[in-house]
Amino acid sequence: MEMGDPDRGRRASHNGPVGRRAAAGLLAGAAGLVILGTVFVVLPGAVVDHDLAGASVAAQDRLKAVNDVRTTLLQMVGGLVVLFGAYATWRQLRVSQDGLRATQEGYITDRFSRAVDQLGSDKLDVRIGGLHALWRIAEQSPRDREAIISTQAAYLRTHLPWPPAGAESPAADVPINDIAPLETRAADAQVALTALGVLCQHREQSWVNLSITDLRRADCDGLWFPEVNFDRACMEAAGLYHANLTQASLVSVNLRHADLTTAILRRARCSLSDLRAAKLVETDLSEADFTETDLREANLRKAAAHGTVFHGADLRMADLRGTDLSTANLLEAHLTGALASEHTRWPAEFDHTAAGVVDTDDPGPEPSPLLQPPAMTRRAPSLRSAP
Repeated sequence: MEMGDPDRGRRASHNGPVGRRAAAGLLAGAAGLVILGTVFVVLPGAVVDHDLAGASVAAQDRLKAVNDVRTTLLQMVGGLVVLFGAYATWRQLRVSQDGLRATQEGYITDRFSRAVDQLGSDKLDVRIGGLHALWRIAEQSPRDREAIISTQAAYLRTHLPWPPAGAESPAADVPINDIAPLETRAADAQVALTALGVLCQHREQSWVNLSITDLRRADCDGLWFPEVNFDRACMEAAGLYHANLTQASLVSVNLRHADLTTAILRRARCSLSDLRAAKLVETDLSEADFTETDLREANLRKAAAHGTVFHGADLRMADLRGTDLSTANLLEAHLTGALASEHTRWPAEFDHTAAGVVDTDDPGPEPSPLLQPPAMTRRAPSLRSAP
């Protein structure tokens, strides 16, 4: 009995579909040729004959008309090819962009994860590197900005609680002149605070929580903290020159000796806070709430207090020379020993002399802040007012 080829069956089963696909390709090619032949050979003559409607013309003229129709058809086909090529190119570009976007998202996610891991390091330089990496990601990826802002705020709350909890942080009762600036005693926290103050300029979420934090002698000059919650934080001798604190919550905050010169506190809530000896020179206090706030010895020269509430506030020994209080609420405010000048504006029918205000000469133009030491490095003078 003769043995057959063992691979014959497999070759037959393999060649079957291949042969069928090749035959289908040949048939499609033949159909395409038939269509092209019909379009460029038969159709032009039929169109010309239809338009002539049986009229007799010279063969040369008919041939020219047929060629004109073929030229028009060729232009139409060429236009369709160009359009199809443009669409195919656009689709390919979209696919490439989607792929690139997916790759970038994966890359950003990996960077985000590595940066967060760095925040848990016991090495200061590694933590600072992680904070800078998060800052960079937030600037490059708007969709990750809110998460990074929340991460930085949580980092500050956990690393700088008030009252201080760690052995490395100065105790709550240490005199402010014995405390180093935040950038010296906690450089990583200062980086997180600076990044937060930059990123909050372009954010979508309403509130950022920095309450109950130790921000003594922090450098916040020129930073943006609108709608940020600083309730019960300690910001003694902090530098807030030209900072934006619009609608910020500063309830029960310690801002003694803080420099808020030219800062913006529009509609800020500052009730029950301690602002003794704070500098609020040329500060925008419009519609802010200083109910029962301690402002003794505070410098409010040339501040704009349009619609500001000082109900029950302690303004004894405060410098109000040149301050616009014309629409302020001074109900039950304590003003004994406060200084005023001819440029101080008071509410209508308010008797500032009866309230104990002392009229004195106007100080004139304010000195440039560039000629003065930063708030977080200068020595705070002793307070004349009792605790």
